[in-house]
This record gives sequence, structure tokens and C-alpha cells, in this order.
Amino acid sequence: MPGPESLPAVAPPFTPDSVARFRFLGWRLEPATGLIDLAYALDTEELHEQVELGTPLTGLDAARMAALERAVRLLHLVAGVSYYKACFAPEITVETDLPDPDLAAFVHHLYTHGLAECRYVNDLRGREIPPFPSAAAASPNAGNAEPAGLGDRPLVPVGGGKDSIVTLEAVRRVADPPLLFSVGTAPAVERTVAVAGLPHVSVTRTLDPRLLELNREGATNGHVPVTAIVSCLAVIAALVHGAGQVVMADERSASAPDLVWDGVEVNHQYSKSWDFERRFAAAVARHVAPDLGYFSLLRPWSELAIARRFAELSAYHRAFVSCNRAFLLDTDRRTPSWCGDCPKCRFVALALAPFLDRDRIVSIMGCDLLGDCAQVAGFAALLGLDADKPLECVGEVEEARVAMRLLGAAHGWRDSAVVRALGVDPRVGDLPDAAVAAVFAPSPEHALPEPYRGFADALE
Repeated sequence: MPGPESLPAVAPPFTPDSVARFRFLGWRLEPATGLIDLAYALDTEELHEQVELGTPLTGLDAARMAALERAVRLLHLVAGVSYYKACFAPEITVETDLPDPDLAAFVHHLYTHGLAECRYVNDLRGREIPPFPSAAAASPNAGNAEPAGLGDRPLVPVGGGKDSIVTLEAVRRVADPPLLFSVGTAPAVERTVAVAGLPHVSVTRTLDPRLLELNREGATNGHVPVTAIVSCLAVIAALVHGAGQVVMADERSASAPDLVWDGVEVNHQYSKSWDFERRFAAAVARHVAPDLGYFSLLRPWSELAIARRFAELSAYHRAFVSCNRAFLLDTDRRTPSWCGDCPKCRFVALALAPFLDRDRIVSIMGCDLLGDCAQVAGFAALLGLDADKPLECVGEVEEARVAMRLLGAAHGWRDSAVVRALGVDPRVGDLPDAAVAAVFAPSPEHALPEPYRGFADALE
């Protein structure tokens, strides 16, 4: 019988408070293979993330390669958020080229607002993000990136949801045929690309497996601003493939905070917000390439206005999926399509129902959520009726109420179990026509360049 000394050692639990420093160790770009390695450390424990661009870079000219290296540097700083949130260390060090004060301030703002929900959910009150170190004095070329020699071709990130579909269809009407881009290739993305019939490129992002182990051992876990990381990867793909515009699909509803906690707005969708869009576009122009644009085509519009347009794009109705559970990294928990029991499934059903009949919704989602009395509480939360709005990528309370009011007057929906239960609430049923009109009216807050501004007329 083996003695105690021969038994396998049990790893001690991970204690986030024990980490004194989060370290940006450096990054590496291999032109021959298109492999990017991003290195970080929690004190002395190294973590490496890898990105495969899927193509060698040996054909890029000097200007594009220089811009690409600047973009990878930006990605290194932004993607570190996934690892920093494991510990919320009180000190951050950058052990490669220090960012200038402008770039350091951008990344600090992103971590502060992009991790606000994680702090809130884990009750990390008072655990502020420490300052990012920066060069004491900006170099003469800081914030003055050279042009990369790009053209006007748009690159549109697609995630398999309705918003990116509306965006790609609009872009192809007003600009050169867009290049579609994705991080990975989920089935919904593949179906979308097939229906669109447009060229598509993807990159593969691989988190360090040790991060998942740390999560199981007690690391702080929660939401990160993943769209910020996707945006960096889209910028890199645009440089690799010569696209001059990254056209996102982030709507105005994403700018609304969910709550204010510990002096900071908590917004589940911060990296889809107008604030992030402006800051990131400025960072790209100053620190990557001034001839590479970044903007959201859907910024003026509410989720309901976008849903109304998507309802007309019937070729995509069987292709798209907006349920997060269909994209989970954990394959044991991943669903093949719509789960039919989460805030996103409920909101998509609610947003599309004013513009599609019941049979069409059921054929898309495989269930009749609005006809299920067991879903009343979940829909009530979306409407803000005596319940908190879920921390999810869903529309604002006001537009959810407008959608429910419209269903209350719709012959095919007004007798549905959920509509009968919630449509009678005066906060829904008594909404004035002006409130309905406001939800469908465009916002003046956007950065649409010409010729994309003409798209505004298409959604009114």
C-alpha cells in the first residue's frame, strides 16, 4: 500500500487576492505561418493565447506589415482583459514597449467599463482597475501611425445573428462587395456565409487552457468585453486582406447601461456601445493606421428597427441563431440551435413577432415562446415589470414594451399566453404612439461615412 508521500499532489485552490501583479510579457507574430502569440503572467505563472490568421504574411508590403504589428500590439493589450479578470491584481506592468499615455488611457477605460459587470456580479466593490503604465514622454511618432495603403473595401464581421446579416446586406448595396469575417466558424456563421454568397475569412483564437483550470480552482470569472477583442481581430484581418473599413453591426440599444454600481455604469454590452466605438476608432486611427476606418452601420437604430428589416430577409431565417448557448466553448453545454429558454431567445422572439406570424417564428426557433405561460416571468424581466433587466445582449426596456404593445393589437398574437399576461399592464398597454415612434426613429449619434449614410433611409 503506497504511503502518503506517493499519492498525487492536490493542487491548492487559486486565490485571486494572492496575485500582486498582472504582467503583459510580450507578443510574437510569425509572418511565415500567420501565428500570433500573446503572453501574460499572473505574478510568475505565464499564460499564452494564440491566434491563427490562416494565411502567411510574406506577401504584405512594408507599410501593411508595420500597421499589422501595431494592430497586434493593440490586440495584446485588449485581449489581456480575459486573463486580468482572473485576479484583478492591484498592479499592472507592461514589459514590452510601453504604450503612450493616450493608448494607456484607452485600455484603462476599456478595462474599467468592460469589466464593470464582472466586478458587480462578483461583488468586488472598491476593486478599481489600476492605471496602465505608459511612457513618461510620448515619442515623436506616438499617436501618428503611418497609412497602411488600404483601399475602400469593407470587412463585415459576422457572428451568425440577425444584426450582422442586416449589415452585410446593406453594405453590399452601397459599397464594394464586402469581405465577411468571423472568429471561428460556428454552424450559424457557415449558414450565413452560404446564403450571402460572399467571400469569407476567419481567424482562430485559442485561450490558454490554464485559464479554464484557474476558473475551476477559484479565479474570478465573469463577463469580459469580447466585442473589443473581436474588433481588434477584425482590424488585423482587414490589414491582412487589404480592407479599408471594418463595418460593425452594433445598434444604439447597446449603449444603454444596465445599472450604476460602485460609481461605474454597468453595461453588459459596453464594447458594442457608442462610447467604445468612438474610442476604439480613434485608437485605430492614431495607433494602427489612419486609413483604416471602424464604425457601426446600425448605430442609429434600435433592435426593433433592425428586426423589422431582418424580417424581410427571409432567405436567412433558417440560417441565423442569436442564442448564446449555441456558441458556448464548453461543448457539453452547447446547444445545436435555439435553447428556447434564455433572455436572448425571448428577446428575439419578442422583437420579430410584430413583423412575422406565429408559424414563421416557430419554424425559426422551434418553439412558441410567446405562447408558453411558463415564460411569463422571463418576458416580464425584459419589460422591466417588477424585475431587473437581464445582463444580456438584449434591447432596452422601452423597446421591449413597445414590441409587446404592438403584439397586444395584433390579431395573430394578442391571445398568446405571454401577451395576455403582460400586455394589460398599463406600463405596456398605455404607451403613447409617440413612444412607439421614438423607438423606430434613428438617432443622430453615429459615425456613418459616405456612402453609408444613405442606409439610414432604408430602415425608416
